[in-house]
Amino acid sequence: MIDLYTWKTPNGRKISVMLEETGLPYDLKPIDIGHGEQKAPEFLAVSPNGKIPGIVDHDAAGGPLALFESGAILTYLADRHGSLLAPTGPARYLAMSWTYWQVGGLGPMLGQLGFFSRQKEPNQAAIERYSTECGRLLHVLEDRLSASPFLAGDAYSIADIAAYPWTFAARSMLAQALPEDARELPATTAWLDTVGARPAVQRGMAVPA
Repeated sequence: MIDLYTWKTPNGRKISVMLEETGLPYDLKPIDIGHGEQKAPEFLAVSPNGKIPGIVDHDAAGGPLALFESGAILTYLADRHGSLLAPTGPARYLAMSWTYWQVGGLGPMLGQLGFFSRQKEPNQAAIERYSTECGRLLHVLEDRLSASPFLAGDAYSIADIAAYPWTFAARSMLAQALPEDARELPATTAWLDTVGARPAVQRGMAVPA
């Protein structure tokens, strides 16, 4: 059994989608970050950085294994289940490149844009900075999806799972803060529709309810 420590954020939903896709059994442990539950010692023992998501795999080789950081968790679960990430070769590293692109770029930049655009007294310089960078990143995504049905090529992978919740947020909650030319991108829209139609994605995006 896997314990999933998560909340209603794009980063958290990457892992619930992954668990739904693999069918690995898990026990949901909601961490209400709005009430500071990420600072509790019990959670910090799982995720020392005090950020969701985190997991504990009680069936790991050698005993229970606690992991944090969404990219690491996605890679671990893919290898554990033997799916959604090639075991070796170029396909594996291409998927990991796009996964790390999301973890290091798309997610953090959209997160900053969301933070600054929701303030009562907006910092226009910060909003412009992050809006411009988010627009650039979404065009990088569009260019890739114009050439390939999925981020790592022909096969759906952890790269798509990593990018989907944040791109969904960009096109819904953050749309008005984005540059106008980044709000409607046809290849991205088609990919969002394809990935969003997967039953496991729909289930995972609703966790926690």
